[in-house]
Amino acid sequence: MGALTWKLLDPDESRIAVDLGEPSPITVAWAWGGATGADVRVCVVDGGIEPGHPLVGTVASSHAVVDRDGERKVVEVSHGDSFGHGTACAGIVREIAPDCEIHSVRVLSERGGGTGRTLLAGLEWAIRQRFDVINMSLSTTRPEFVQALRELADEAYFAGSVIVASAHNSPVESFPWRFSSVISVGSHTHPDPNRILYNPNPPVEFFARGQAVQVAGLRGGVIRSSGNSFATPHVAGRCALILSKHPRLTAFQLKTILFLTASNVRGERLDEPLYGAAGDLDRIGRHR
Repeated sequence: MGALTWKLLDPDESRIAVDLGEPSPITVAWAWGGATGADVRVCVVDGGIEPGHPLVGTVASSHAVVDRDGERKVVEVSHGDSFGHGTACAGIVREIAPDCEIHSVRVLSERGGGTGRTLLAGLEWAIRQRFDVINMSLSTTRPEFVQALRELADEAYFAGSVIVASAHNSPVESFPWRFSSVISVGSHTHPDPNRILYNPNPPVEFFARGQAVQVAGLRGGVIRSSGNSFATPHVAGRCALILSKHPRLTAFQLKTILFLTASNVRGERLDEPLYGAAGDLDRIGRHR
């Protein structure tokens, strides 16, 4: 059962079926029916986003954490992504919520690694900008950064910024996805990009499509990749849809709606479509 808490590779979803005992008062049509993500600002905290990629579209702003005089500062930069991870995540967000506003803050190096302090600086900046949804398909295993990350996650929670964080692909302790103040995501094998499952066996709270996913690649290309990294923006995009239709929801309310509309909770047939990363690299790493 341990592996189930990080990802769901068994196609038998009956293992995690949740019976509410009666129909949920929250329906898909009410939650996000007709929504497109309009007026919702999503920040991808990652390795940057390739400008003009056909699967991403317009990137509203692009920033990066830089070291200046021994201090880490967030500065505006030209759009760019040297290894493709951030672009892939942004493309999935755009697929789910086509009219949302996508922003980028780069905290990973050209090789996909980074430092905990850089992660903290980028996340703090994103929270202070009051982005509605913050996608984090990365984490750190370093215990010295846990308390500072927890404080930032709590700040986001109470300020109305929803952090959607990827679980590590291995069953190890890493953060911030382990915090209850964020929405944590692992991957499942179902091909439907709209299928989100609630996990009754935490610490991961939700599963989304993350295996053999067609994603945006560098230089305008398309590739297939697997990992919890790519499940996370499916949930971030869903959050954008819900917030587009119901602005000013708290993180608690949003997480509750995700639970009540999850495919395995609503009593939906598990064979019908829903309508309506690897380990750390350096001290922080993308989850592929």
